[in-house]
Amino acid sequence: MEGIIPLYKPAGLTSHDCVFRLRKILKTKKVGHTGTLDPDVTGVLPICIGRATKVAEYITDAGKSYEGEVTLGYSTTTEDASGEMVEEKKVEGTISRKEILQVLDSFTGEIEQTPPMFSAVKVNGTRLYEYARKGIEVERPTRKVTIYSMELLDDREEFSGETISFRFRVSCSKGTYIRTLAVMIGEELGYPAHMSNLIRTQSSSFTIDDCLTFEQIEKSVEAGTISSFLRPLEMALSHLPKYIINDKVAEKVKNGALLPIPEHLKNSNGPISAETEEGKALAIYSVHPNKPGLLKPVKVLRNDQG
Repeated sequence: MEGIIPLYKPAGLTSHDCVFRLRKILKTKKVGHTGTLDPDVTGVLPICIGRATKVAEYITDAGKSYEGEVTLGYSTTTEDASGEMVEEKKVEGTISRKEILQVLDSFTGEIEQTPPMFSAVKVNGTRLYEYARKGIEVERPTRKVTIYSMELLDDREEFSGETISFRFRVSCSKGTYIRTLAVMIGEELGYPAHMSNLIRTQSSSFTIDDCLTFEQIEKSVEAGTISSFLRPLEMALSHLPKYIINDKVAEKVKNGALLPIPEHLKNSNGPISAETEEGKALAIYSVHPNKPGLLKPVKVLRNDQG
């Protein structure tokens, strides 16, 4: 069995829980997820099966889209609804639509984020959530991420109440913490805040509409039709630049040969997908660090005739 299943992750399961459950359903050990989704978060989680596990990182590294909800009025330990309240400040007066739109617009582009303590980022070899569970506060590395677009999903002109919630849509680069973004939005509006709901609507080229639930996957396995739902591993590489090669060169690529950089890829450092004329990905290449004008294989995906 080989390919990618776009899973609709339900609430209450970690990404690893999803992998464990699919290993049992599919009766295969070679199963891997494509980036951690918090237990409370639902939505698109592409799962790689068999040889497709080799390309999981390229889905992880691609852009993501989410629909989330910010709640102003109090912050939490985890920056989402599952945490304990840290700070409370009731909303006074009204907040206008224009104010919210200006704040969302101000975060579009490259921004800096500090990962939350309850996250999987490692500091000195230990994940931050492990420190957090022991009550240990450590210095966290600030990272740069890119917000491609943000949209307010609420048609109100004025927002009022002791707490205020509104939904938004965001497209962003890998490594973006939407929980932290919700807190940052609140800070700009003058209030402690947290992310009260989150759905991942897209990961790389996979969308909500592509997704299957666990129940649908189980039924397709019982019916013997699961292969029709497996997406080719090439879908994980759809956002990468392509190097189209002929059959003669293909055999060399399968054996890890160096390749000259073609003109259309002169400005690309990689990763680059080396594919046959029929669109079958054979290897991932990047610019050779010591040999100008050449590409070296980073990962050979097919070294057989398949």
